Amino acid sequence: MPVSRSKAGTVFVSGGLVLTLTALAYPAMLGVQNTATDSSRIVANTPYGPLTEADRDFVVKVRSAGLWEYPLGEMAMERGTTKEMREAGEHLVVGHAQLDASCRKIAIELGITLPNRATPQQQQFVAAVDSKSGNEFDNNAVGIMRVTHGQIFPTIGKIRAATENTLVRQLADQANTIVLDHITVLEKTGLVNFEQVSAQQTAPPKLPKEQLTPPARPRGAPIVTLSPRPDLPDFYNTTSPTPTPSAG
Repeated sequence: MPVSRSKAGTVFVSGGLVLTLTALAYPAMLGVQNTATDSSRIVANTPYGPLTEADRDFVVKVRSAGLWEYPLGEMAMERGTTKEMREAGEHLVVGHAQLDASCRKIAIELGITLPNRATPQQQQFVAAVDSKSGNEFDNNAVGIMRVTHGQIFPTIGKIRAATENTLVRQLADQANTIVLDHITVLEKTGLVNFEQVSAQQTAPPKLPKEQLTPPARPRGAPIVTLSPRPDLPDFYNTTSPTPTPSAG
């Protein structure tokens, strides 16, 4: 089965795993399965406040999102047919490199194991878009990314409102700014079908758990880094989470 490798080092399987656009029409929530039975359950008490199942799941979601949206952003920069499409790719690359740096910093402080590969479903998203060219590439990429960004946006607000962990709260603040920007630049392409997006965001079906869970990183494997692009401007005025113990 053929594979392609992004500049970030993530392998995306193609061939038999490529989904049709119809199959991709209703992507599940961010493509990450929350396996917790009680999202409010505290899994660790840290110097930065209690860490719940939902907190830990959120950090993994942000990391996993970057593992497929960063390489897709690179594709948009190289293959987008319009200036707006290429600019959207730049924002995706810069934003997810910054969020990835924050996730890696937080994971060390909070003892969270981060994946090195996106979920199988997310890998299929990339493979499906990668198989297109021209206007079809633009439309497929924008359609998938606008839905998934719209789905994570309310989750960011819920985490920000509920978490007692200062590092997770700071990550939510940063993610809120960057995800809203990504939604905005995707809409500026003029390719967003808002009626279709609304339906897909509000009625996602359940998919098998194995399709929605990032593969475990092998023990001892170095963590994949989504490299910053010094050739691109910093579009954001956000602060990376700073390890400052909670006052509580």
